[in-house]
Amino acid sequence: MIVGVGVDVVDIARFMATLERAPRLREKLFTPPERDLAPSSLAARFAAKEALAKALGAPGNLLWHDCTIPRVRGGAPVVEARGTVAARAAELGVAYFHLSLSHDGGIATAMVVAES
Repeated sequence: MIVGVGVDVVDIARFMATLERAPRLREKLFTPPERDLAPSSLAARFAAKEALAKALGAPGNLLWHDCTIPRVRGGAPVVEARGTVAARAAELGVAYFHLSLSHDGGIATAMVVAES
């Protein structure tokens, strides 16, 4: 059963300009394995975290570092949830996240389906 769906779109150039203006923001938003990715991949991961929050009902207590979107070569993207994100997922009965990432034409997009 579908528990929630979330979608987010990020303008890559605008997102990267924001990270350049506020360098500590990169550390706040991303876990160490995510921080040094290419701009399009970084923006897609930010979109994924936003979409994930929406799929979980957008509670205000989720921590950015409680979710990692690791690079999976040759496979579908995955969500690694822990802490506040894992707790909210458990509260809603989420057993699996389906994640789709895309970036083209200066835009990064993510869609998350939370399934029980």
